[in-house]
Amino acid sequence: MLRIGGKKAAIITLTGDVLKGALPVLLARVLGVAPWIVALVAFSALLGHIYPVFFRFRGGKGVATAFGVLVAIDPLAGAALLGIWLVVALIFRYSSLAALTAAVAAPFLMGATRHSHVGLFFAATAAMSLLLLWRHRSNIRNLLSGQETKIGAKAAKVR
Repeated sequence: MLRIGGKKAAIITLTGDVLKGALPVLLARVLGVAPWIVALVAFSALLGHIYPVFFRFRGGKGVATAFGVLVAIDPLAGAALLGIWLVVALIFRYSSLAALTAAVAAPFLMGATRHSHVGLFFAATAAMSLLLLWRHRSNIRNLLSGQETKIGAKAAKVR
């Protein structure tokens, strides 16, 4: 969104996508539902973003929504994931590489928490991470072939 719509559009989109993941999980936690339902709500929020019914199942890649979900489950793990994303993005200048690295790290960070249902949230996070990796398969091909666009590069003009 940053390349296409600019900073303001990117911030609005990022905020909306993070909230799209965080709010349902926070609501489920506030309502005191069983942990397996919280995990199901978390996965469903991500799935709904990636494959939205109202847009013919064509949605985003899910990174910001997954981040919102994980922050709502465990803010410390979410902060660590943000740190990983920032370090990789600053060093290599590829948003997709930063997202992929954070996605791979996410289940392990959730597994390292002291949450009483750590196995459940590890499994849910692993499933979300696999989905994020699947959605980034074109980015993975581009990274391997040296064709991925770096952060800060201008978008190609559409004719």
